[in-house]
Amino acid sequence: MREVIPQLLWIGNARDARDVKGVLDLGISAIIDLALEEPPISFPREIVYCRLPLIDGDENNQPVLETTIETVARFIQAEVPTLVACSAGMSRSPAIVAGALSKTKAISFREAIGQIAAIGPCDVSPGLWNQIEAWLEQK
Repeated sequence: MREVIPQLLWIGNARDARDVKGVLDLGISAIIDLALEEPPISFPREIVYCRLPLIDGDENNQPVLETTIETVARFIQAEVPTLVACSAGMSRSPAIVAGALSKTKAISFREAIGQIAAIGPCDVSPGLWNQIEAWLEQK
């Protein structure tokens, strides 16, 4: 699990998200689960669990993609400790977090991806990258 904003925002993989004790120990109170190919996770009642399944490509349902970025951005603004997780934590999670950082910090998507890549590996699918970047440019 990679901490993007200290004590506020993490990127992880499916295994990280399923570690309920680890999530609770970090004080995380919201999980954004992007992993379409993974089964849903059961959490205690106090955890906010948002399953917004995405794919690594440009064929995501646009309203779901937009809702995902907006939800992460809103949790950042409200200072809700949040984990964003996909299967491997390398493409969808970093891309969605970068989209949310772009919105909340008024920086470009490329700059946000660069900040995330500086703290750990990233391999964002070109299709997903293009879909997010195009949407952010419209805003």
